[in-house]
Amino acid sequence: MSTILDALNAINSTDSKTSKKSGSELGKDDFLKLLMAQMKNQDPLNPMQDKDYIAQLATFSSLEQMTNMNTSLNNFLSNMSTNLLQFSELIGKKVSYIVISEDGKTTKVEEGIVKSVERNKDGFLVQLTNGKSTYTEYISKIS
Repeated sequence: MSTILDALNAINSTDSKTSKKSGSELGKDDFLKLLMAQMKNQDPLNPMQDKDYIAQLATFSSLEQMTNMNTSLNNFLSNMSTNLLQFSELIGKKVSYIVISEDGKTTKVEEGIVKSVERNKDGFLVQLTNGKSTYTEYISKIS
């Protein structure tokens, strides 16, 4: 009768050409290899029940979804927090910003104190205490 240790040994012997993870960390591929080794080495007189197989596949599916969600969430938080924190340092500071005329031919520089920063579909919008707003790309001076 085979055991979990036999299945793990089978995984390690067939996986010698690929890179190993550090420590006792197992990934999606390791989980599937373990499941396949378990199915190959099961006792013919006492085979794995359908419900056990389905439960293991459901566990694998949940693991994969959690891993994908964790990766997506980490990417989102990394992008959001870096940019938003960077621009939040402008709050309370006096900025000079470029204002382009409606015809697009002339520009002038105005000043204001930053009240808040928000992100929208066009970029980072800086709200000023004078009631005006500008995008961060038009800021030319911070004091």
